[in-house]
Amino acid sequence: MGTEAVPALGLLGSVELPGVAESVGTARRYVRGMLENSGQRDTYDAELLVSELVSNAVRHSESGRAGGLVTVVVANCGETVQIAVGDSGSATCAPRVPAEPDEVAEGGRGLWLVREVALSWGWYEGAVGRIVWFRLARR
Repeated sequence: MGTEAVPALGLLGSVELPGVAESVGTARRYVRGMLENSGQRDTYDAELLVSELVSNAVRHSESGRAGGLVTVVVANCGETVQIAVGDSGSATCAPRVPAEPDEVAEGGRGLWLVREVALSWGWYEGAVGRIVWFRLARR
C-alpha cells in the first residue's frame, strides 16, 4: 500500500493478512488493539467498518484468490483516526454504494454503512491495487 494511504500525523500500525474470511475477525481485533493502545475508548464503529471493508476485499477483489493479501493501516490524525484497507483490486468490480440497502439481501450494506457512519471516506486505485479508507472522530 502506498504512503498516500497514510496521513502524515501518525502511523499507529499496519498489518498484512491473508485474503480469507477468517481475516475479518483478525482485522477487527488488530484495529481495536491499535486504537485502544493510542487512548481511544470507543472502537465499535472502527471495528464495524474495518470488518465490512476487509470482507469486501476478500469477497470482491483479487485478494480473495489463493495467496492473496489484504493490508490494514491505522493512523492517528489528531482529532480523527483514519483506517485504510488495501487489496489487489479487481478488473470487474468497483466499489459501489447503493442509495439504500436492499432490506432482504444478505449482503450489499458494507459501503453503505461506511458512508453512513464515517466522517469521510473514499477509495482509489493505487500502484498495486485498490485502497478504501475512512475517518472517524477520536473518542
